[in-house]
Amino acid sequence: MPQPPTVLIMAAGHGTRMRSSRPKVLHRVCGRTMIDWVVGAARSAGAGRVVCVARPGSGLERALPEGVELAEQRAGEGTGAAVLAARDQIEADSSEGGGAVVILSGDHPLVTGELIEGLLAAHARADAAATLLTTDRIDPTGYGRVLRASDGSVERLVETRNPDHVPTQALAIREVNLGSYAFRGPDLLSALDGVRETDGERYLTGVFPLLRDRGQTIATHRTDDTRSALGVNTRADLMEVERMACRTILERHALAGVTFSAPETVYLDADVEIGEDTSIGPGVTLTGPTRIGRSCTIGPQTTIHAGRIGDRVSAPHSHLVECEVADGASIGPFAYLRPDARIGEEAKVGSFVEIKNSTVGRGAKVPHLSYIGDADVGEGSNVGAGNITANYDGRDKHRTRIGRNVRTGVDTAFVAPVSIGDDAYTGAGSVIVEDVPEGALGIARSRQRNVEGYSERAQGENQSE
Repeated sequence: MPQPPTVLIMAAGHGTRMRSSRPKVLHRVCGRTMIDWVVGAARSAGAGRVVCVARPGSGLERALPEGVELAEQRAGEGTGAAVLAARDQIEADSSEGGGAVVILSGDHPLVTGELIEGLLAAHARADAAATLLTTDRIDPTGYGRVLRASDGSVERLVETRNPDHVPTQALAIREVNLGSYAFRGPDLLSALDGVRETDGERYLTGVFPLLRDRGQTIATHRTDDTRSALGVNTRADLMEVERMACRTILERHALAGVTFSAPETVYLDADVEIGEDTSIGPGVTLTGPTRIGRSCTIGPQTTIHAGRIGDRVSAPHSHLVECEVADGASIGPFAYLRPDARIGEEAKVGSFVEIKNSTVGRGAKVPHLSYIGDADVGEGSNVGAGNITANYDGRDKHRTRIGRNVRTGVDTAFVAPVSIGDDAYTGAGSVIVEDVPEGALGIARSRQRNVEGYSERAQGENQSE
């Protein structure tokens, strides 16, 4: 049984082309930082130890996933110097009979666990000192070409950043180095110590001629998965990587039984979960740890962030944030559920309704044009159109409690704290400032007075002016 590999993730680049004060690898792709994506791939490939190499003061120490170690590159420049910053971890694992050392780039978020597993398998089969990840399926411009000897082994890498100084036969090679590697730890460190600096930098690729001169095997793992080659250096790169990641996420959900009527208009974060037979309409955005159940209809034009949605829920043209919606509920159109809104089974939250930090009980309805904040609406109640809970007195928030099977009239305002008993009613246009007992009718409005002849008098005044 092979020992689990140690994975080094190179994150020491400054990312100045991103035009951002944020470290490059902390920019997000479908809700996860780039470094999270790479760490996830490493762990799915069975990594026993994951080490992120970064410059001191990068801010990564506060952002790395739990269990990931940080090795600070305090000396030297270049990829080779970055690897040497993790010397202690490599030596410790090697002395304990650890597995291979895998080196990945922190700004290549589309690398997969399967790809890393393939690299490790090729490394083991060849019993190699080093194994390179390569491909011949992309435009090779700017990549290091893999020059092979007559027996097919890797002879050397030819860098082509300055093509005017590269032989024509080397430029004709299609196989390129993708910058991910597997090494035997002791061989890697020994070779790196012998690499001379070039223009003030120690390059990791400098180890390959030394390893070959020592008679050690350098193998390759050639892949058709070109996504792993997509590094992020600019916001335009980030945009393209996110587009591809989102498409992959959509395809995964589609294969699991989710319907997307207009997938090119839908955005999903990586951590979203969706149940079978749910339909996602055009213009839907699902972010954060959103959970959606089975047989739901979400959208069109609905946004849900960190929502927990039950089965058979309908939510067109609505915005839901950090809320819970139980089975069979109907939301919208044009509803706004704010944090800590909890909507019960078979409940209805209708058009232009806003609910915040409130519970709407099973089968209750808030159908139109209402604001329900810091309130509890009991099972089976019906809140009339234009109702408002006045929950803030200028200093503190207070709750409104509406019991079971209550019927409130249109344009009722509840001045909290106030309680409405079970089976009670309120009259239309009432401002309720005192509790309404169970089964009672609460009315709080002036008696209507009709002024006879007012129209003639008003017209006469207007003519005299």
